Amino acid sequence: MTVTSVDKDVDTLTLTLVADFTAPVERVWRLWADPRQLERWWGPPSYPATFEEHDLTPGGGVTYYMTGPEGEKFGGWWRISSVTPPTALEFTDGFSDRDGAPDPEMPTTSVRVTLTEHDGGTRMELRSVFDTREQMERLAEMGMVEGLSQSVGQMDALLAD
Repeated sequence: MTVTSVDKDVDTLTLTLVADFTAPVERVWRLWADPRQLERWWGPPSYPATFEEHDLTPGGGVTYYMTGPEGEKFGGWWRISSVTPPTALEFTDGFSDRDGAPDPEMPTTSVRVTLTEHDGGTRMELRSVFDTREQMERLAEMGMVEGLSQSVGQMDALLAD
């Protein structure tokens, strides 16, 4: 499995996932930059994602939904704050309501993805920052840690293609 560590730090309100890949940085970046590749790994295996909008430019947006085993749909969105291809991406990550609009009842997180050369391949650090301890606990209870680990765990197979 690609995930080498997951650190949940309640003092700094961060969740940091580190994963190592044998592929070069540019190839790992394409898994983020190409929505058809992104939807093959974003979301746990039993909740595949479908990306409807994918604009990785500052101020741009990404919208998607994950489909559960019973056909239920769960929407999400990103607001892109900065992009430095092929090494960094920063965005606000949130949930959508049934109509696809940001759900104000659900927490958002600030996410920073960095890709660096490491041992002849790529190290990816995905760091989520929460506004409050309550938000962090709520998302953890919803399965964020496990879901993120399962999602990233699907990347190796795609990189092997």
